[in-house]
Amino acid sequence: MSSVVLITGASSGIGNLTARALAGAGHTVYASMRDPGGRNADHAGELLDFARHNGLDLRIVELDVRDQASVDAAVTTVVEATGRLDTVVHNAGHLFVGYVEAFTAENVTSLFDVNVIGAQRVNRAVLPHLRARRSGTLLYVGSTSSVVVPAFLGPYVASKAAFDILAQVTAYEVGRFGIETTIVMPGPFTKGTSHFPNADHAGDIPVARDYDAVLGDMVARNEAATETLFRGADADPVAVAEEITRILALPPGTRPFRSVVDFTDAGVEELTDALLEAQEKFLDRMGFGELFPGAAPPRPAA
Repeated sequence: MSSVVLITGASSGIGNLTARALAGAGHTVYASMRDPGGRNADHAGELLDFARHNGLDLRIVELDVRDQASVDAAVTTVVEATGRLDTVVHNAGHLFVGYVEAFTAENVTSLFDVNVIGAQRVNRAVLPHLRARRSGTLLYVGSTSSVVVPAFLGPYVASKAAFDILAQVTAYEVGRFGIETTIVMPGPFTKGTSHFPNADHAGDIPVARDYDAVLGDMVARNEAATETLFRGADADPVAVAEEITRILALPPGTRPFRSVVDFTDAGVEELTDALLEAQEKFLDRMGFGELFPGAAPPRPAA
């Protein structure tokens, strides 16, 4: 079933690949990005050329997740043009690499503004429409890093963990409005996206040098670790776009709450399955079992 989809952070990487895949599957896709007439003009033009060449309904809308007015304007554009909004793919995000102490408080605040608060801004804009329609899907592109917690990515991992928790608790609350949630958790992809090439590094260089003196060259160690992790694996981020497309093709009520796309054999599926079971049991003991995604609606009082 085709739907109207808004994707954040679609200028490149997983967001861009997902826009192409969903449009190819017959959805009306709004690929959002910052400054599509300027810094991202080439990315916007490539997507529009792809749509024209393949006869797809793929559109560009300007959206900066750091700016509530920009988010509100983008959502209004979608709803006014199509009369509805069915699905939001929360994909916008940024990567920080470095030692935790070497990041200033301002560095970390800016990262959380994009990776966590940005999703909240988008939800604040879209949820009134979804609640009014009593339907819709929120699909979050999370990260296995929030489970396995790799080294040298502290602020990023913390932001993805916060993003994940915000997604889950929001799911509890909006589910009674017929709004479904799925959290797709990609493992690391060092090729095919701009995530690692465009990553920011810690701003306090003297502190970073102190750590390098004790721990060794972080960049060299990361490169060696990555080569080991992906040996023999075909780690193509297209797999994430394909999984998102598969999930959104499933009938409402049958979509998974979590899906892991990982080529590093980190065991995240087993960990998340156990965590979901514990969370469901805990909510039930609290008397809120009906809020857990996929739970049956509460029975009316006798």
